[in-house]
Amino acid sequence: MSLHFSGIQTARLRFRLLSDADAEFILRLLNEPGWLQYIGDRGVHTLDDAKNYIHSGPLSMIRAHGFGLYLVERKEDKVPVGICGLLQRTMLTVPDLGFAYCTEFYRQGIAFEAGDAMLTYAKNILGLSKVAALTALDNEPSMALLKKLGFEFERKISLSEQTEASTLFSKIL
Repeated sequence: MSLHFSGIQTARLRFRLLSDADAEFILRLLNEPGWLQYIGDRGVHTLDDAKNYIHSGPLSMIRAHGFGLYLVERKEDKVPVGICGLLQRTMLTVPDLGFAYCTEFYRQGIAFEAGDAMLTYAKNILGLSKVAALTALDNEPSMALLKKLGFEFERKISLSEQTEASTLFSKIL
């Protein structure tokens, strides 16, 4: 599958494909305290690591499934604020909503605005009828956001024998 994305826009935000030019931002995002605490260290410690993450993670997912994580930037000045999109995990039957934002953009309604736009995209463009979402068991801010977006708690789930349990949410679109 080719890398094609028609884009998503909201009043304040624009989604776009990640590129090598975003490596500095990805390096910073993946080393944010919240990312490290709730998502984990992905071994992204240099610009080359960040470029590799972009290609082997988000862009690879888009090639394989037609969706993935996208860069979210402010429309007014093109400043990147985070990533948001859908992931297809082998242990889940439906795609799950993934998101992460730099701390400086917390409490501005950005995560809700982007998440709501991605769910609309999932339903209207991708034709999905259900999506999931995963959070760390103690990630109260993400759980509150998911509930605000209309997700409902399903159960605790282990993604693999090596990882801690996660909280699984789902939403009918």
